[in-house]
Amino acid sequence: MLFDLLTGLLDSWTVWNRVAGGEEAGRRWRGAYLELTYGCGAYRPYETLVVEAAQRTGLTEDAATRLTEEWNTIEPWPEAPRILSELAKNHRLGIVTNCSERLGRAAAERIGVRFDVVVTSERAGFYKPDPAPYRLALSELQLDTSEVMFVAGSGFDLIGTARVGLDTYWHNRVGIARPAAAPPPLREFRSLDELLRL
Repeated sequence: MLFDLLTGLLDSWTVWNRVAGGEEAGRRWRGAYLELTYGCGAYRPYETLVVEAAQRTGLTEDAATRLTEEWNTIEPWPEAPRILSELAKNHRLGIVTNCSERLGRAAAERIGVRFDVVVTSERAGFYKPDPAPYRLALSELQLDTSEVMFVAGSGFDLIGTARVGLDTYWHNRVGIARPAAAPPPLREFRSLDELLRL
């Protein structure tokens, strides 16, 4: 089972909102960042894109600096450690995240479980939804797409996983709209508890 990290397993929204000064400003900033990462393809430094997104939405570079300083305050969704610990009994687990290597690995450690693979966009050389990060995870696990399920946190992952042929479930925790270009997931849910019922 492969997972998106920053929205699929972690409540990164709260930290973005806090640093931005409120939910509305945080969502604007996060939205601009998502547009940049999902639109740029080949890897550019994650931290640079966070700064550019801040500036596009009227925030200062200082906000981006504070975000990285507060990175280790990002918390897993409440049920995430329990669900992943249970899944790890019978499944290999991995992460595919649009992040730098340093911040991606630090965030993955917040879950408190061991992952068989952690693929960041920096290491893959491309941002999702480019197929490269998903394919790198499959290659390192030595598994075919038919043997792997992906749990998306962002609706944009639905675009990338469709290109690779991965069955995808969408943990749409905050209830965002599915991007127009994204195919529907096999199932959409608001809590990771649903994974144990599949």
